[in-house]
Amino acid sequence: MKPVLILQHLSSDGPAYLGTWLTRQGVAFEVFDSQAGHAYPATLRGYGALAILGGEMSANDAMPSLRQAESLFLQALAAGVPTLGHCLGGQLMARALGAPVTAAVVPEVGWQAMQVADSPAAEAWFGPHGERRVFEWHRETFALPAGAELLASSAACAHQAFALGPHLAMQFHVEADAEKIDRWAHDANPLDDVAPRLHTVHGPATMRAGITAHLACQQALADRIYTHWLGLAVHDSRHD
Repeated sequence: MKPVLILQHLSSDGPAYLGTWLTRQGVAFEVFDSQAGHAYPATLRGYGALAILGGEMSANDAMPSLRQAESLFLQALAAGVPTLGHCLGGQLMARALGAPVTAAVVPEVGWQAMQVADSPAAEAWFGPHGERRVFEWHRETFALPAGAELLASSAACAHQAFALGPHLAMQFHVEADAEKIDRWAHDANPLDDVAPRLHTVHGPATMRAGITAHLACQQALADRIYTHWLGLAVHDSRHD
């Protein structure tokens, strides 16, 4: 298939397990890091799938790279190029579709329980309905765009994931690997004063403990998501 285009917003927030998985599958990919000064491509010509990564900025910030990411997603929408949005990436997809991105009722940081909906689309992406434990780090959340199907939710965040045709927007970081989580756990030290008051905010020790307890299951979920995503790319790559 044609290469995968990956849009990165922060140099410290790379593809992680997504890159590992693509390499394992022998799928070529190109990463453009806007913080490193890489201009995002003007078009999706030559790419078979699109992935948009996360970042600490708001989807509503006035940054040209964020608007370009939205533009590329709208091109993907028109051309049937399957798109994955990870956290900020999912918020940008929602925003491009006209759905507001607003402050969450409470932040979700760390390993959170998520409920997968009982629907054919949810099962195609995530497997049978029920609880999954996924890694989160967000203070904002997206509304459900018109025409999209809600695939997952949590007690703290009603909209954890939605699908629109071959496109999937996620509020969680399914791409996180052990290195990324360990590094983010170090950055979480300032949250120590918040964690005791909010069960949705985990401190560094809980984040690191989850690497052993939950990461293998999350990566099995990622395997399913990424396999379904590229399967759609294989069957819907008629564009030049």
